[in-house]
Amino acid sequence: MTITAPSPSAALASDPAFDLARLSAEFRANNEFIALPRFIGDRHLAPMLASLAALESRVHRNFIPGHKKGGSVSRYELDHFAPAVPAFYRTPELLDFVQRLCGRELLYCPSDDPHAYALYYYTEAGDHIGYHYDTSYYKGARYTVLVGLVDQSHCRLEYELFHEHPTRAPISGGIALEPGTLVVFNGDKLWHRVTPAAAGDRRIALTLEFVTDYSMHPLRRFVSNMKDAIAYFGFRQVFSGGRRA
Repeated sequence: MTITAPSPSAALASDPAFDLARLSAEFRANNEFIALPRFIGDRHLAPMLASLAALESRVHRNFIPGHKKGGSVSRYELDHFAPAVPAFYRTPELLDFVQRLCGRELLYCPSDDPHAYALYYYTEAGDHIGYHYDTSYYKGARYTVLVGLVDQSHCRLEYELFHEHPTRAPISGGIALEPGTLVVFNGDKLWHRVTPAAAGDRRIALTLEFVTDYSMHPLRRFVSNMKDAIAYFGFRQVFSGGRRA
């Protein structure tokens, strides 16, 4: 795909004069990773923030010793209780921007993927997730998009570029996911974690997934669903959430 300008994706940005060609070059130079502080404008951010109050009772908390602790809300609950989130996921400007940033044609995740868009809550002391990849069970690549919604916390998104790369030395970094901050990366390439929350902290992040091929072997779909049920959303949300909503 050829990166050209201008683009309707400018409607996403708090600064509509951003240089997409430069950002795409930076994304590729960083092994398909970029962080853009306070990038999403109020037009898109405000409706999602307004929907958070309806989700407080829908948060599923999970704890895996030695790896993660926190709360999550799956796409099924968001479809029903916070339609501003799926509306943002399907905003044409967002897909346009991520495609042009990656230089690839991308697809929305299938309707039976509870992880297509989700919220992560870090609201209790010790909430965190350890270093990991966003491993894809799809046949193609999966790109993760993170959007900061609320960040009154000590948490940091820490990452290592070129982790396990055969020829490049690793590069470490970290950012706060402030409201409106946009992070885009190839899930199979970025080694990353979220550092622990302190007492009184409140951090809510939106994750969105786009793929290059939405086909998946049934066995891998089962494994993916089990992972989401145990580590994120609970069995009720994953295996019956879509039908209930």
